[in-house]
Amino acid sequence: MRLLVVEDEPEMALALQAALRRHDMITDHADGIVTAMEMILTGSYDAIILDRGLPDGDGLSLIPQIRRHKSGMPVIVLTARGRLAERVAGLDGGADDYLAKPFAFEELLARLRAVMRRPDHVSPMSVRLGRMTLDLDHREARVEGMRFDLPRRELLVLEALMRRAGRMVPREILMESVFGMSDEVQSNTLDSHISRLRRKLAEADAGVTINGVRGVGYMLMEQT
Repeated sequence: MRLLVVEDEPEMALALQAALRRHDMITDHADGIVTAMEMILTGSYDAIILDRGLPDGDGLSLIPQIRRHKSGMPVIVLTARGRLAERVAGLDGGADDYLAKPFAFEELLARLRAVMRRPDHVSPMSVRLGRMTLDLDHREARVEGMRFDLPRRELLVLEALMRRAGRMVPREILMESVFGMSDEVQSNTLDSHISRLRRKLAEADAGVTINGVRGVGYMLMEQT
């Protein structure tokens, strides 16, 4: 899941992004309405976490703009404005959910899962190819039932490839699936992750192989 965090308090934004990344989510950050809208128009996000008290206006004013361009994108408002009238205004203003600060991070995760389970966003909970199964809900890979442990980045690469098995996945899509905009990434970083993942899949006899076209992308296929 790739999320855009729209929050003007640096400490809150950093803490929230760090917590989300620990759950294998890719995060980008915008500190105002204008910057957020530019990123939404040019990026690809699964959901938005939106503060209301932004330097260039009420974050709720961003929601109609989002709906005009990307109508189905879930928006969770996360704000200190937690009175009943303010929560009602947020939901009536188009937010998919509204969570008042202070909040428990576990509750935010549950609300993210809930909005992503809605009909427009439902996806298979597991994907199987060869002898490998990837549980997308619990973020676990298994080979013939045996747990296949991977570092976070390699697991994200595997997920991006498994979701598009049999199709060429452009490098740009893989980069977006694995790295946030603030991550310092060298030109060969993705290739290094692919190389290590390819070796581990072969050692585990997973029944899949990663084929690549130099400079274009990679494809996960079942071994014949």
